Amino acid sequence: MYQTCETIRFWAEDNFGAVPLSDERRVDRVVTIAEAMAVNAGKTIPQMFARPYDVKATYELFKHEEATVENLQAGHWEKVWSELSQAGIYLLVEDTTAMSWSGNEPIAGLGAIGDGHAGQQGFYVHTVLGMRWHAEVLGGESERRPPVEILGIAHQHYYVRQPKSQPDQPESSSTRKRRARESMRWAESVTEIGALAEAGRYVHIADREADIFEYLVACQAHGHGYVVRACQNRALHQPAQNKRAGRLFESARAATALGSFKLKLRTRKGQASRAAQLHVSAVEVVLSPPYRPAGDAPKLAPLACRVIRVWEVDAPAGVKPLEWILLTDVAVGVFEQALECVLQYATRWIIEEYHKALKTGMGAERLQLEHVHRLSAAIAIKSVVALRLIDMKERLRVSEACPAEASGLSELELEVLKETTNKALKTVKDIALQIGRLGGHMNRKADGMPGWITLWRGMEKLRLLVEGVRLSHKVKRFG
Repeated sequence: MYQTCETIRFWAEDNFGAVPLSDERRVDRVVTIAEAMAVNAGKTIPQMFARPYDVKATYELFKHEEATVENLQAGHWEKVWSELSQAGIYLLVEDTTAMSWSGNEPIAGLGAIGDGHAGQQGFYVHTVLGMRWHAEVLGGESERRPPVEILGIAHQHYYVRQPKSQPDQPESSSTRKRRARESMRWAESVTEIGALAEAGRYVHIADREADIFEYLVACQAHGHGYVVRACQNRALHQPAQNKRAGRLFESARAATALGSFKLKLRTRKGQASRAAQLHVSAVEVVLSPPYRPAGDAPKLAPLACRVIRVWEVDAPAGVKPLEWILLTDVAVGVFEQALECVLQYATRWIIEEYHKALKTGMGAERLQLEHVHRLSAAIAIKSVVALRLIDMKERLRVSEACPAEASGLSELELEVLKETTNKALKTVKDIALQIGRLGGHMNRKADGMPGWITLWRGMEKLRLLVEGVRLSHKVKRFG
């Protein structure tokens, strides 16, 4: 479950040892940088290395023209795609986040982000995380979504928002509709990973930003499934009359519940975590295609899919009841099928945790580099390293009942943890609780298991304790 300092080098070589760079010394440098980022997550580049030579070599690597996202992540992508090519069910959880250096001095190559106000600068990162789904749905008896196996980054695309060619000229409605849209990155991501081997079933999981007709069509064209939260109250198509009739949200809310289940909801701003009683319904619909200006693209046809509604009953006073309206390709007929789609959608929060790990845990937005190319190169490596932070918690859920030896900690680390906490360590769950305690978790029953930030802090403290023990054996004078 955990990677010791001894195994981090092997992890770095496994993920970055095959980057397609022209000089083998640069390949070794990428591996060294990845190892340093993993051991010193969130530290600045000078803080990651003891030798000034390594600091200078890192800056030189980020400047090199071969240090592109595609090259630096090529080895990792190959590993992930190899896993995705096996038989099984896989979730492709995707989202976009803005990397911001707003308020800083202008940085070459960055573009506008957010609402484009002066001083806002950065670029966008669209990530697809590949996960193995192997959970059996047990009729909603558990309040937690089933754990998944995080395989890694299946695809990642960086883009800078380009300014209008004539910023002072107002655009007509026709011109605006014909302009290339940023939202098409969603459909493009499906197309770019659509060449995956067809040994498994691939289900794209996305929030309301992905409610784009072309995105759903692209999933269908490549034989991929999808569970996407609806954002737009789309017009429905009636094939018998060959015309529009009805609306998506009204149709979803009119459907009868197939069943109910409990799901533990995370803490939100102004809301404590709670176990919500949720009802589920499903109905088949045909979505009318949106209007698109005439051009080279073929005319869009109506799209048949299913809409699943999830809504909360008996919400606490003063709390807005939860409601999800989900679009899916699955032919939902019974409650268990609908519930599996809902639980698959619930994994979407992992990519939010991933973005937090990249920005907060890895300190991606704290990088002080003077060109978008260098920032992109550094973040391409940090993006893979960030997976280690969120993967720790997910693996814990799979193996928490296993013996403590299965945790991945070395014999010395286990002994130091036992002596530091003065607790018996029989299972992986015991290990996680005590590492969490080092990271500030109170280990009270109502607290649940520690989160990835707490586990990460605890592992950092354990690493320092172990390093101190090793140094004490070298410093004989004070022994």
